[in-house]
Amino acid sequence: MATYNKRGYKAPKPKDVNEVDETEFIDDKDSTTAEVFGTLDEKANKAEEWIAKNQNNILYILGAIAVLTIGYLMYDKVIAEPKETDAAAEMFTAQKHFEQGINDATKKDSLFNLALNGSEGKFGFLKIAEKYSGTDAGNMANYFTGIIYLNQGKNTEAIKSLEKFSSKDLILNAMAKGAIGDAFAQKNQAKEALSYYEKAAKASENDITAPRFLFKAGQTALELGDKAKANQYFAEIKEKYETSSEARNIDALIGLTQ
Repeated sequence: MATYNKRGYKAPKPKDVNEVDETEFIDDKDSTTAEVFGTLDEKANKAEEWIAKNQNNILYILGAIAVLTIGYLMYDKVIAEPKETDAAAEMFTAQKHFEQGINDATKKDSLFNLALNGSEGKFGFLKIAEKYSGTDAGNMANYFTGIIYLNQGKNTEAIKSLEKFSSKDLILNAMAKGAIGDAFAQKNQAKEALSYYEKAAKASENDITAPRFLFKAGQTALELGDKAKANQYFAEIKEKYETSSEARNIDALIGLTQ
């Protein structure tokens, strides 16, 4: 029987055995996608339910945070900044008398008393430390008060004032700790003095305060009969701070520790 191809007719192309029919996966993809969106919808619904149930608590917490934030900003602007300015203004006269007392031994006592108690209508360090507690000036007033008491031989009062002082300035922090050590030394409490000299020496490894308080720590350790510890401090001065004034006769002091 004769066969013929109709005009324009093309026989279907044989399917490649390696060719994958993507339509086979459409149902699976749709099913997986539906499950994912279903899970998301379920979680979203639960979240909405939780928010609706706890709406009052959430609003309360957000409100409290807002109030605290605004309160802090208002305190800083309306109270803290003016307080710092007022404290600094009060501090000027007291600090002037303090510096004059340091430089004039003949008038030291009277000038220190003015610095502590106030003059010329301005507060002294004692009142500044009390009234402006929490300010930089109030903090510094504790330091100056402690140094004045130390110079006056009021060692217990000096320690109390200096222990209230704190500073991020490493040298000033070292000076305060060293001054507490001096106060304990003047009270004949060598162990306590040594402890603070050690803290002062470690507070800042600079060429001014570190050798000074290492030297005092070494002397105090010798006084306590601890030659090994004294040797350690004197040797550190020789090794690290050979150009300091404390290093001039350091070999003789090291000899005392042998």
